[in-house]
Amino acid sequence: MKKIILLAGVLILMCSGIFAQGYQIGDTVTDFRLKNVDDTFVSLGDYKDAKGFIVVFTCNHCPYAQAYQERLVALDSKYKEKGYPVIAINPNSPVIYPADSFDEMKKRHKEAGFTFPYLFDDGQKVYPIFGATKTPHAFVLERTSKGNVVRYIGAIDDNYEDASAVKKTYIADAVDALLAGQPVAVTTTKAIGCGIK
Repeated sequence: MKKIILLAGVLILMCSGIFAQGYQIGDTVTDFRLKNVDDTFVSLGDYKDAKGFIVVFTCNHCPYAQAYQERLVALDSKYKEKGYPVIAINPNSPVIYPADSFDEMKKRHKEAGFTFPYLFDDGQKVYPIFGATKTPHAFVLERTSKGNVVRYIGAIDDNYEDASAVKKTYIADAVDALLAGQPVAVTTTKAIGCGIK
């Protein structure tokens, strides 16, 4: 009897979408509206002139996320004017990790010199739709006639420990290809980072 109840519970969870994989390459993203550290609300639709987006799920406390802070600022500096701004989203629960609270996000945004929105996924509703599992976990979106389409999912580059030793710049390569009207050569990589809390 216990096995039947357990099996029924697993089936209910699967049917409810708990095990959903999130977006895949070629999927069109549903817009979101999340609170930014400046207390305004931000959605992709606010960026009328954008050609696409670099959406990165990140946080305050994770050492992997911290290692990429300067690189995210550099990506935003390089690509925002070309139509691909960085949008950072903190998916973590502040109950589990108080260091990732909204007030702490405001401090981190200022201390790290972020030049991009740093949004709070209040209630953790957006990250499961994307299928993000790590901080950081990156998604490159291209704005098309049918909406914002996923063109790349995964890591920012191939070396979180040492920016000077990076050999493969996955996000930059994807955005450069899209700007040149070319297909993205590497569309998925494994995101390296802390599990979302």
